[in-house]
Amino acid sequence: MESMLGVVVAKYNYWLYVVLMMIGFYAMIGKRNLVKKLLGMNIFQTAIILFFVSMGAKRGGGIPILDKEAALAGAVKVAEVVNPLPHVLMLTAIVVSVSVTGVALAVMQRIYKEYGTLEEDEILDKIGRS
Repeated sequence: MESMLGVVVAKYNYWLYVVLMMIGFYAMIGKRNLVKKLLGMNIFQTAIILFFVSMGAKRGGGIPILDKEAALAGAVKVAEVVNPLPHVLMLTAIVVSVSVTGVALAVMQRIYKEYGTLEEDEILDKIGRS
């Protein structure tokens, strides 16, 4: 039992990401307001980005900037260098997330102008009456 607790405590950051992900998932599924759904989606995306960035981290790892001669000679120890790919992909994910949020806010503004509300149930009622 004690070793299991040690594993849970050692990986506390992953548990935090799971909690953030579930908060975001609940907001997307459980809330009826479109702005709250969007905020939930942003929390969910942030949890995923943090998860991937933490997966790409390596204790004691060096920066992935290598000397050309050392790299060509095969003197690079891959286990000692951090892989930059997860971090670069998450930078792209951040840009996409901000773009999606901006477009979603613009669409919500148009929905509010058209229907006078951002509550999902009220919008569906008004669409059904049309």
